[in-house]
Amino acid sequence: QVQLVESGGGLLQAGDSLRLSCAASGRTFSSSAMGWFRQVPGKEREFVAGINWTGGRTGYADSVKGRFTVSKDNAKTTMYLEMNSLKPEDTAIYYCAATYYSGAYIYTNAAEYNLWGQGTQVTVSS
Repeated sequence: QVQLVESGGGLLQAGDSLRLSCAASGRTFSSSAMGWFRQVPGKEREFVAGINWTGGRTGYADSVKGRFTVSKDNAKTTMYLEMNSLKPEDTAIYYCAATYYSGAYIYTNAAEYNLWGQGTQVTVSS
């Protein structure tokens, strides 16, 4: 069983950069595909970025493509989300997630993920 803990959120200004971390415990991290999602009050949780088990395959929502980078360090059992050129519309609670499905692929639907962290707040002011 993998447990996930996010960290790194904060209050920033437009144009700033931030790196979120998702520390995982458990033996299956290295074989798991994972993802980042975000949610604002009153809206559904939306896909931000996904990564396969090796880290060699990644995918992004159009809204963050070119600004965010997801990576995975299996030795440290940690996934990262590097966020650059932040915008006020990036304000949300960010969650990391892991799936029991095949680690070879990227999953963009929240329903495909089985394990979730508690979330970390990112607030971007204009």
